[in-house]
Amino acid sequence: MKKELTPLIKGVITGLVMVVVTIILGEIPALRDSKFLYLPYALYFGGIMWTLVKGAEASGFTGKFSELFGLGFRCFIIVTIIMVTYVGIFSFAHPEIAEQRAVYHRQYLTEQKDDLPPEIETKVQKAKDNFVITEMYSAIFGTMIIGAIFTLAGSTFVLMRRK
Repeated sequence: MKKELTPLIKGVITGLVMVVVTIILGEIPALRDSKFLYLPYALYFGGIMWTLVKGAEASGFTGKFSELFGLGFRCFIIVTIIMVTYVGIFSFAHPEIAEQRAVYHRQYLTEQKDDLPPEIETKVQKAKDNFVITEMYSAIFGTMIIGAIFTLAGSTFVLMRRK
């Protein structure tokens, strides 16, 4: 009897493939502003659907939405952990991005004319200091929300298809 991959392993595979594709997309200038930027999301959805479809085909599946959603949840949490780790390492390794964003942030604050120059510099410095954490928070919530939506939609689709 062939042993099926667990949602954890499928999440690891999906997350690692997403990281590799993200790195490739970042390294090829011609792809940076193309529709290929949606490829990691398609892979994310594909990994979750892979988990859900195989979970629904398993002999022990009871047909409950909560059970199916739980399988998808286990997959997308692992993907989230992998993507947040990647974003953290990438952001930490590229402080020049924080510098570039600081220039835009300073320009924005200056155009708003709500703060004095010393306050603007304080805010810009704080944004630079918190760059890695801010990027990781964005990755956490973005990846989790998208994963929950994909899992909700995928679970609904798989259950409707079974009936």
